[in-house]
Amino acid sequence: MNIVFFGTSNFASTLLDCLLKHKLNIVAVVTRTDKPQGRSLKVSSPPVKELIQKNYPDLPVLQPLKASTPEFADHLKKFNPDLFIVAAYGEILKSFILDIPFMGAINVHGSLLPKYRGAAPIQRCLMNGDQETGVTIMKMVLEMDAGDMLEKAKVSLSPGTTFGELEETLSKIACPALLKVIGQIKEGTAHPVPQDPSQVTFAPKISSAETEIKWNRSATDIHNQIRGISPQPGAWCWVEIGADKKRLKIKRSEVTEGQGYFGENIVFSGKEWIVACGSGALKLLEVQLEGKKSLPIGEFLRGFHEPCKILT
Repeated sequence: MNIVFFGTSNFASTLLDCLLKHKLNIVAVVTRTDKPQGRSLKVSSPPVKELIQKNYPDLPVLQPLKASTPEFADHLKKFNPDLFIVAAYGEILKSFILDIPFMGAINVHGSLLPKYRGAAPIQRCLMNGDQETGVTIMKMVLEMDAGDMLEKAKVSLSPGTTFGELEETLSKIACPALLKVIGQIKEGTAHPVPQDPSQVTFAPKISSAETEIKWNRSATDIHNQIRGISPQPGAWCWVEIGADKKRLKIKRSEVTEGQGYFGENIVFSGKEWIVACGSGALKLLEVQLEGKKSLPIGEFLRGFHEPCKILT
């Protein structure tokens, strides 16, 4: 079976690595183009490309500016694909692309469909404080994440789980589920299950406005915001250090007891930083000051002789 894999993110990279270690016949990998990253705008490759360059240098890597073009479709046909596997690729594929492999195209989605269709299912389930999530492998159709389901794998969530941690966990539980589905497709024993349209919810891409912390919200809501987008893009707030105003990213936090005006420091000591919220309080566990590296709170506070003031 000739397989073409489409993927871009860390989630896709971990999943692809697992498939290759299981000796699947992946004949080509399609990923997004290299792009400038961060404040330095240094051009970086997608995680999937980095994986291939480091561990599988003989595997063809294709980086079209846009995959759904007749020219790229012709190029894909040269690999004689039997199956397309798509995981966090980042582009909606048109029908003339999906119709190329005679066994069809399947997608690995980071939620328990029909919940959280869309670009940010892993982030949204954490931001909403869900206690369970998982992955769904489905047949691809033109409507976004609406295809019949082939397999699911579930995982429980702890209150401190971050996006980065959950992304890695889901990619690992997705691999055996995907291997099972590939076997069923090859043998003709797959059993597609339609999604219940009454249970559909959506997970749109995280906007830049959603990354700024509003301290008048509850401690639980802010905590879920922080872990839902940590380590990237990261939740942040403005702080005042002496006469300087800087951005502070908060990478990890914990809901705790305490009262005060929202944004006020309840505790700012050599070991602890606790901030009042609209209701409840938040203990900061890991932070990153603009232009600096991310630090556990104890190391961060070691350099302060006077409180760092949060601006609201």
